[in-house]
Amino acid sequence: MRKGFSPLRLALMIAVCGALLGSAGCNRGTRTNTTPFPASDEVEGWARTGAIRSFEAADLWKYIDGEAERYLKSGTLRVVTADYKFQNQVEAVVDIYTMGNSESAAKIFDSEPIGDAKEVQLGDGGRLYGQSLVFRAGPYLVRIVTYQESAQTAQALLQLGRSIERRLTR
Repeated sequence: MRKGFSPLRLALMIAVCGALLGSAGCNRGTRTNTTPFPASDEVEGWARTGAIRSFEAADLWKYIDGEAERYLKSGTLRVVTADYKFQNQVEAVVDIYTMGNSESAAKIFDSEPIGDAKEVQLGDGGRLYGQSLVFRAGPYLVRIVTYQESAQTAQALLQLGRSIERRLTR
């Protein structure tokens, strides 16, 4: 009796191996090592401090308790956040919300009070407040908030925001 695989068994093994290899190749193609957060000193004067944190929709309340429901109703899928420091003095946090689509990002952006904000050319729309910058780009809503103010805060926020925008729209 001849040892080996029957033609049917061999064909099945080849099909399974092909599917596994094809799946691995597809997954590898969709992974990316890029992050929307600039590295320290990639944007002049800015240094990222600490780890990047991520909150999926189901856990959004752990990060923005009290506001999570509004974001969830607007189609937020997740938020990633990182802390920064400008010139080792001004602390800031960057939040990048990934929404289901660009309309969801616009819905949140448009629902926020304009107050004394200055409209800025950033992404699909941006506003610069005294100590913060908010803009949307496609399905992303980006919020950068500083905790101290300096004469350079507005310009520094715009530089950091432009770097993030470039990374999001590549």
